[in-house]
Amino acid sequence: MTRPRVLLVEDEEIIALVIQDNLIDAGFDVVLAGDGQEAWERLVAGDHAFETILLDWEMPRLDGMQLLRQIKAMPELMDIPVIMETAVTDPASIQEGLNAGAHYYLTKPFDPKVLISVVRAATAQFREHRQMLDRVRLAHRPFEHLESGIFRFRSIEDGCLLADFLAAVCPEPETAILGLRELLINAVEHGNLGISYAEKSHLLFNDTWHEEIDRRMNLDENRDKRVRLHFERRPTQMVITITDEGQGFEWRDYLDFDPKRAFDLNGRGIALARVKSFDTLEYQGNGNSVVATIRLPSP
Repeated sequence: MTRPRVLLVEDEEIIALVIQDNLIDAGFDVVLAGDGQEAWERLVAGDHAFETILLDWEMPRLDGMQLLRQIKAMPELMDIPVIMETAVTDPASIQEGLNAGAHYYLTKPFDPKVLISVVRAATAQFREHRQMLDRVRLAHRPFEHLESGIFRFRSIEDGCLLADFLAAVCPEPETAILGLRELLINAVEHGNLGISYAEKSHLLFNDTWHEEIDRRMNLDENRDKRVRLHFERRPTQMVITITDEGQGFEWRDYLDFDPKRAFDLNGRGIALARVKSFDTLEYQGNGNSVVATIRLPSP
């Protein structure tokens, strides 16, 4: 596997060199840009092969927020995760960055281990997203005639395969797949396996998430748990209902981007799914059932 390629946009030379050295030692290829304008000129010239952009907020010529908005407005770049470096931690500023498309935040000065964990999470997300899109493009179009169906699965792997399958049925597969995967993975890890938000943050930070998933999957109390998905095509919309066998969660806290979680490695998926993938997203009861809808184009 090739080394993940990162664009580092930082106008303070010493900070840039320290970040670059840490990332190179951790297995990343790093391209430096001295400010936002230099980075933008490189990007619009056609250098798009980055898996993460690490972006300082305050810079001359073109600041981080302006560059973030330009990146997210360009189709060739909009899927690249952007990590904002900032000493500004007030909720309004963080909310502005989240709304503009920032995926992660790092507070200056930052711990090298935190830096590496965040960049690793962002590049992994980018690679997984590209793999999802590749699989959707290869999906067989006959399934677009599916009218209804009930599916049950146990593992995250099977949930991701089901998401790929259902995305191919949707009017905009590349948009739907992100939300479908997020909801199905949540149903397994947070629902049936009972992994809390705080536990997942700890597991991601220590790169032990996969091991804990495997461990909990093999516990006696989880062996027979399944996630149920009901798909229905109606005249004007698709309706997808996902139900797990867990205890539920405080779903209202996760429907919108919360500045309090801006510096965490997780916690954005449901908000992203609601905004980008579905026309409506509604949790029911204690949160172990969710209904998502996708509007169908007029015939």
